Amino acid sequence: MIAALALAKRAAAETNRALGLLDARRANAIVQAAQEILDGKLDEHFPLSVYQTGSGTQTNMNVNEVIANRANEILGGARGAKSPIHPNDHVNMSQSSNDVFPTATHIATAQEISHRLIPTLRHLHAAFNRKTKAFASIVKIGRTHTQDATPLTLGQEFSGYAAQVASGIARLKLGLCELYPLAQGGTAVGTGVNADRRFAKLFAKAVARMTGLPSSARRTNSEALASHGALVFAHGALDALAADLFKIANDVRLLGSGPRSGLGELILPENEPHRSCWASPRPRTRTARCCARKPGAARLYFGQGV
Repeated sequence: MIAALALAKRAAAETNRALGLLDARRANAIVQAAQEILDGKLDEHFPLSVYQTGSGTQTNMNVNEVIANRANEILGGARGAKSPIHPNDHVNMSQSSNDVFPTATHIATAQEISHRLIPTLRHLHAAFNRKTKAFASIVKIGRTHTQDATPLTLGQEFSGYAAQVASGIARLKLGLCELYPLAQGGTAVGTGVNADRRFAKLFAKAVARMTGLPSSARRTNSEALASHGALVFAHGALDALAADLFKIANDVRLLGSGPRSGLGELILPENEPHRSCWASPRPRTRTARCCARKPGAARLYFGQGV
């Protein structure tokens, strides 16, 4: 989230410079300071808790202050002087906590889903597809509610897992379409007061260039400030994915139970084989725990009115 805010500040500085609202000397220093945050060089300067007012004002000002102080050092000034770069007048120019924080939230979420989660899921999908082919000739009993039903192949069972992951990826892509439009440019209440009317579109283009994602300006900024429906939609896709992965993890744990008195249909790779009484099923357990944590985190997030 801090990195996404720094990215937004860099994009804003570049946009204000392009519009002639911020001189190149100040803009370049802000860009350099924001990049240092993105590079992880200033992490120790962000001590605030995530539990704060819904607008995220404290964190926005924390980022403004860090960038301003570092930019002033870059320009030969003193830390804390607020000159030649002021945290509000220059770093926060054309912005408000009310639009920059939801913007950063969209950027951070879209980046994580697009650059980390979906590539990992594609790898998992490919692995399930390989197992579908490898297990195509292995016939086993199917079950409903753990009771014997009709036969199927183990490959058919794994093809279901592959399809669940593919569906999860498709839903996440729909969620991403909701996250690409950004609130930036709406300023305090969505009217765009104190921001150039060209700011929102130029800002979105700058973000798209930096992230490689098709970010865009929202047509109605008041909706972006008043509602987090886009995030709820994306969270829904994540919840669905978590439910499917939870089911797959539990299937694998159950089918691999044993080795002497469980079902023992799957021979799972040994993990911690030095244990005398049982081999830890930690990879499946970790997956299940992560999946259970996801909807819980969502309830907490939206319950705080973020």
